[in-house]
Amino acid sequence: MDPNNPFMSFLPLVLIMLVFYFLILRPQQKKEKERKEQINALQKGDEVLTVGGIFGKVTEVAESHVMVQIDTNVKVRIAKNAVQDVVGKSKN
Repeated sequence: MDPNNPFMSFLPLVLIMLVFYFLILRPQQKKEKERKEQINALQKGDEVLTVGGIFGKVTEVAESHVMVQIDTNVKVRIAKNAVQDVVGKSKN
């Protein structure tokens, strides 16, 4: 191999980019895809955790938001994107 070959000077950069993609970007994209699928599958009775750290139970699901009961007489309407995780699925 010729050390003056221009391809050989770019090879380390290409390898770093491949490692960056497979160790950081790809897992992050996979996790985000799973989160979106989880949010789209929300249904009444699911227990959720919001991005604000509030746990609650879904009482109503609409196109862009959900109604979450956080206490006996306390319900809040939040955007679906504000749901961080589904903690428990409903038993339907």
